[in-house]
Amino acid sequence: MFYYYFDPTLILVIIGAAISAIASANVNSTYRRFSKYGNSRGMTAEECAMYILKSAGINDVRIERINGKLTDHYSPKEKVLRLSNSTYGSTSVAALGVAAHECGHAIQHQVGYGPLKLRTLSVPIANIGSYLSWPVIIIGLIIGNTPLAQAGIILFSFVVVFQLITLPVEFNASSRALEILNSSNILVGDELRGASKVLKAAALTYVAALFTVILQLLRLILIVGRRN
Repeated sequence: MFYYYFDPTLILVIIGAAISAIASANVNSTYRRFSKYGNSRGMTAEECAMYILKSAGINDVRIERINGKLTDHYSPKEKVLRLSNSTYGSTSVAALGVAAHECGHAIQHQVGYGPLKLRTLSVPIANIGSYLSWPVIIIGLIIGNTPLAQAGIILFSFVVVFQLITLPVEFNASSRALEILNSSNILVGDELRGASKVLKAAALTYVAALFTVILQLLRLILIVGRRN
């Protein structure tokens, strides 16, 4: 009886979940590993962020502390750089790498980096696609309205586009971070290599997120196509 009700497209969901779990476990283990190694200058992540922002001529960005682990982010709209509890006061090479990465986003904002502008503009559209796609698809399938279900697929594709735009933004921020950490001699030698490994692991989570939403989109296309 189970065979007749089994949805083979669930395999795509399982694959996506596995990819995301592996990427998440990798970034957490890499951060945990290099959070044990302090930088030779004894600089905290907050001090590192202040130094980088000041060096870049950015004086209108606040640095705030927020709860959580690896919840660090930069808000272009508010011009606020938020560092998590695990990063803010830490002197580890992992924490400094993360702080420098977020400063990379602030610098992107200052210089008008195109992909960051595009990602900021696409956030509302991606949110609409994320919230409405499944209800529209389900309603379309229930009432047998294929064009409505297909409209839901188009809405979900906005999420895929957003994740695609996110990749160059994140990779560029990490590249800027490592360049600044190196040129300013904030981190040297193995310290810099450790920060690089942390940022590469973090970047892979965005690659995993893109693959996951692509698999979800493929599943939706298969479901609607099969019903059609």
